[in-house]
Amino acid sequence: MEKKYTPLEIEKRLSTFWEKKGFFHASVDREKQPFSIILPPPNANGAMHLGHAMFVYEDIMIRYQKMQGKQVFWLLGLDHAGIETQFVFEKHLKKQGKSRFDYDRDTLYQMIWDFVMQNKHVIRGQMRQLGFSLDWTKEKFTLDENVVAVVYQTFQDLFDRQLVYRAHRLVNYCTHCGTSFSDIEVADKENEGLLYYLKYPLKTGGFITVATTRPETLYGDVAVMVHPQDKRYLHLIGERVILPLIHKEIPIIANEHVDRKFGTGAVKATPAHDFEDFAVAQTHKLSYPVIIGFDGKMQNTGVVDGLRVNAAREETLKKLDALHLVDKIQPHKLVIKVCYRCGRTLEPLPKEQWYIKIRPLADQAKRLITAGQISVYPKRFTKQLIRIFDDFIDWNISRQVVWGIRIPAYFCASQKKWFVSQKPPSKCQICAGQDAKQDEDTFDTWFSSAQWPFATLQTISPEFYQYYYPTSVMETGYEILRPWVARMIMIGYFSTKQVPFRKVFLHGMVRDKQGVKMSKSKGNVIDPLKMVALYGADALRAALIFGTKEGNDTVLPEDKIVGMRNFANKIWNIGRYIKSSQKSKIKSQKLDSTNLKILQQLQKEQKQLEKKYHTEMGKYHFAKALELIYQFLWHQLADYYIEQLKEAIRSGKIEALSALKKAYLENLKMLHPYMPFVTEAVWQVFHGEDKSIIENSIS
Repeated sequence: MEKKYTPLEIEKRLSTFWEKKGFFHASVDREKQPFSIILPPPNANGAMHLGHAMFVYEDIMIRYQKMQGKQVFWLLGLDHAGIETQFVFEKHLKKQGKSRFDYDRDTLYQMIWDFVMQNKHVIRGQMRQLGFSLDWTKEKFTLDENVVAVVYQTFQDLFDRQLVYRAHRLVNYCTHCGTSFSDIEVADKENEGLLYYLKYPLKTGGFITVATTRPETLYGDVAVMVHPQDKRYLHLIGERVILPLIHKEIPIIANEHVDRKFGTGAVKATPAHDFEDFAVAQTHKLSYPVIIGFDGKMQNTGVVDGLRVNAAREETLKKLDALHLVDKIQPHKLVIKVCYRCGRTLEPLPKEQWYIKIRPLADQAKRLITAGQISVYPKRFTKQLIRIFDDFIDWNISRQVVWGIRIPAYFCASQKKWFVSQKPPSKCQICAGQDAKQDEDTFDTWFSSAQWPFATLQTISPEFYQYYYPTSVMETGYEILRPWVARMIMIGYFSTKQVPFRKVFLHGMVRDKQGVKMSKSKGNVIDPLKMVALYGADALRAALIFGTKEGNDTVLPEDKIVGMRNFANKIWNIGRYIKSSQKSKIKSQKLDSTNLKILQQLQKEQKQLEKKYHTEMGKYHFAKALELIYQFLWHQLADYYIEQLKEAIRSGKIEALSALKKAYLENLKMLHPYMPFVTEAVWQVFHGEDKSIIENSIS
């Protein structure tokens, strides 16, 4: 046994060894209980980040259940990641002096496809470096032809059940990325803005002063609103004002949603560019002009057409000030909606999109949780999940990007109706003509990924689907409980009439030693592969789990990884001591009463440890289970029992050495799911390089 543990050499050999042995090659074995996890598919457009290293939780479960005698299946998948991948590719094009507008749809799609195919292999290699026990032979991609067919079938079923519909309403639109987003993809950002007090001339003479954060949208105003019980304005309700700069008459209306304490208590209504105002327009049956285009430029104003929003704001204020219609401007804190990809301010714009009628699906999903058909770990997230189902609004699933699954809906121009066809129709299914045109939009990526558990298994084989579905556990970060986990439950049950998974386990985010979320812009990111190169995969894996309460964020300073590297070295050194002691000349004389008592104490403590370990693993308390082994191996076995029995071992008493070896090897098996490389390497020292710790059950 080498004097020093060298993880890089050993890890590469063992990854190849496990794969060649096919330990995690899944099959159907009716004699065994199945245990399955579908990997949350990382984006196929780049390398792993530290968040992906949190998949170690899934590897722990898979290895533990494998050593419990179950038939395990951990499915590798990769996500086309719609807008995110197109955004990354567009940055790639920009470096070449190009943009998406330089290519037709099919050409751009093919270019992104080629880009993704070149990058897909990168993340596979990185997962192997971390020792992930995936079934590498059954990889799935969200754009696989048979997966897309499942997505199309789900959309067809929703359409047939009248749970998907087409509607013209306001959407959050990024004029830079060129697409709309649903509410889950919108980020709120606090901003130090300004509140503008503008004087609108009354038709009968005088002025009413409105408060607004967006003076540039006055060209789209259809009314001035006041609260129906605001005594300051009761005499003006029903009167008309003259819109400055464009001289258009609009009414003063009463609306109980107006906040009398905001500004002057009088606000402008611009339905085409404000969600609350849009609802007002529907109630009061007001028509409205669209004065901001999808290119982010002003239109239909006759004053600032062609200018972008900020420039239009400056020009509008300049013109209003010249007419003495700017009463005052005050600092004002506000929350703006920004694109989660590019960070730019989103525009509320009216657009016709496909929506899923969410309430029937959400209500059914909620019943699954309250009935205990799906258990959530940690349990505190159960209430949060129920609240998510209660708060869901109808889901916009249309995206104006090329990269993704194109919506299989067709418009009949003659009858002005839509129909769904999973394959390109030879003729219009409504009028039997040839003028049916397919929707240009693609599905929201969350819609296709909501079908991931059943879509992946169904496209392997019916036998695999029946055996491994519902899956055992869905493990992922708590931050996507709403956008992904909740949607998988809703769509999964709708399509299969079964829960997609029996348990949900949520981990937290990885933060630096100051508790700050890691990000490239802050410069506090830890590269997981760099840490593996420096300290070994086991050190990184264990550092992510050790001392981290389930569902809480993980604080990961580099010195914590160093500490786990030291633990790996300790494990190696204990094994080296026991192995070298076996070479000593063995004598058969009996142990004295003191040493016998120590051995009895060791055996008792080992049994208690094993019982506690399995209890904590059963509760999904992975950090507690790891700490039990850590404390025992380092502070009990190494610091106490070996020291107490050293003299007996030195004098050749085989019973003492055998007891230490047995306890040590049992702990290696329990530690293996967490630190697979060092435990496998030591196991093979004692049993031979063709033997694996994985083939031995955890007692």
